[in-house]
This record gives sequence, structure tokens and C-alpha cells, in this order.
Amino acid sequence: MSKKHLIISVTGSSGAGTSTVKTTFEQIFRREGIKSVSIEGDAFHRYDRMAMKAELEARKASGDETFSHFSYDANELGKLEQVFSTYGDTGKGETRHYVHDVE
Repeated sequence: MSKKHLIISVTGSSGAGTSTVKTTFEQIFRREGIKSVSIEGDAFHRYDRMAMKAELEARKASGDETFSHFSYDANELGKLEQVFSTYGDTGKGETRHYVHDVE
């Protein structure tokens, strides 16, 4: 692990308070003059909303009741691991934003 580019990971389901924890860390870092960046785990979902809905329906139709947003194959965990590794080494990394449906 890098001592120069530390990584703090907070995980949890929607509504579990992860955004509140993230905001609290950001406030602490800002107060202490620590430069920080954050990425959303949603950015590493394999499917967009429409594709995920279709995949869920297909899996359910085939008898797979275990597939969800938390499933290993519903996420790009290798890419997330690479971002953590690159950031730890260099302080830089790439991510994307997962756009939620707007009604």
C-alpha cells in the first residue's frame, strides 16, 4: 500500500449511509487541508440501467435468482482494482460516472 496516496474504501447498499460517510471524510480532509479525490463504486457497474434490467430479466428467466448489482459479474472489479493500484502508485487514475435515470 502507498503511504503517499492512501485509499479509504467505504462500501454499502443504497441507503446505508455511504454518501454521508463520504461527505464527512471530504469535510475532514478539507478542514485539515488534505487534497482528496473520490470515485463512486457505481462507476464500475458492467451494465447501464437498461442493460441491467434486461440482464436481470434474462437471468431470472433462466432460473438464476442470485444475480444483482452486487454480483461479481455485474461489475468491472478488475478495472476498479487497476484504478486503486494506479492511484496508489501515482496519485492518478481514471473513472467514469454512472448516470442514474432521471424522471
